[in-house]
Amino acid sequence: MRWDAQALLERPTEADASGTTPALLPLAGLVRSVTTPEFAGITFHEVTAKSVLNKVPGGSRMPFEWTINPYRGCSHACVYCFARKSHTYLEFDAGRDFDNQIVVKVNVAEVLRKELAKPSWGHHQVALGTNTDPYQRAEGRYKLMPGIISALAESGTPLSILTKGTLLARDIPLLKEAATQVPVGVGISLAMTDEALSETVEPGTPGPRARLKLISRLREAGLPCGVMAMPIMPWLTDSDEALDALFASLASAGATGVTAGALYLKPGTREWFMQWLAANHPDLTGRYQGLYGNGSYAPKEYRTWLAGRVRYFKERHGFSGSHGFSHRDLEDDPRGEEAQYPAGIIPVGKAATPGGPPDRDTRPGPTGPPEQPTLF
Repeated sequence: MRWDAQALLERPTEADASGTTPALLPLAGLVRSVTTPEFAGITFHEVTAKSVLNKVPGGSRMPFEWTINPYRGCSHACVYCFARKSHTYLEFDAGRDFDNQIVVKVNVAEVLRKELAKPSWGHHQVALGTNTDPYQRAEGRYKLMPGIISALAESGTPLSILTKGTLLARDIPLLKEAATQVPVGVGISLAMTDEALSETVEPGTPGPRARLKLISRLREAGLPCGVMAMPIMPWLTDSDEALDALFASLASAGATGVTAGALYLKPGTREWFMQWLAANHPDLTGRYQGLYGNGSYAPKEYRTWLAGRVRYFKERHGFSGSHGFSHRDLEDDPRGEEAQYPAGIIPVGKAATPGGPPDRDTRPGPTGPPEQPTLF
């Protein structure tokens, strides 16, 4: 048995006493479904996967070609998570099911080693954490990431990890070893320093202070660590005070680079976020509806304004480079944000002793932040 004090939810094989056959979860390779008191309200569906390397569509702007998602669904329960709609492909809902119906690919390392051993494998970079977090709480039990990291490094495949999970600290020694074999990138997702707000908007996630400590530990270990400061939420985390505190904290922790971007409300996410907003900040619901309309992206005027203040606070706190804001070109189609990753996350160069100078400098910034448009 993998866990203590667990309960197995077996797949029914015949009608119950009422004559009704319970619906079966349409999960390919389902072995069993597990609940445990340590994860109250969460069900883990253990599956055996036939393939774990996912090819990124050719038209994507992502700076990598392959991904691995050892988990589907995420107990971090971030109300703004863009990946929520992907849970509906499994016939779960994009709201509460995404948070508490977690699919676990228990054989991920075994299958990965077989795929990496194929003569056709081109040793392209593989990214983890692009959909759901590989270091969500269940990773402490399932321990899938060490096998994944080892398989990639031993096969000569560069890798990157993006996470909010401080459980990553467990694997720092393994990542240091991997970095001597292949290029390794590491990223932390952190877009606010307000602990109380974080607790309501991303309730299953380690708080900002814990993630800042993780950034410092990664840098002290000689590993790179870029930060995805996304999403910046209008009227909640886009004030001068919030942005100044965020970039000051990231600079102090030693982040190698930062990319920031405005909240993205795609279908599936939009409905869940707006429900949370109505319950926690009802005074903002009309403003959000006016700002986003029926679309997924904030309007160009808001993004242009936010880009200016992000640029100002980046320079104020010594972050240099062109990757300061996700909507860098501010195109009418803002999907370019998905391809903007800060220094430290995307592995570059040859394997070497991990580390390197941070993507920061001490040049003085502009004289003041841009004025907020009166429209907002």
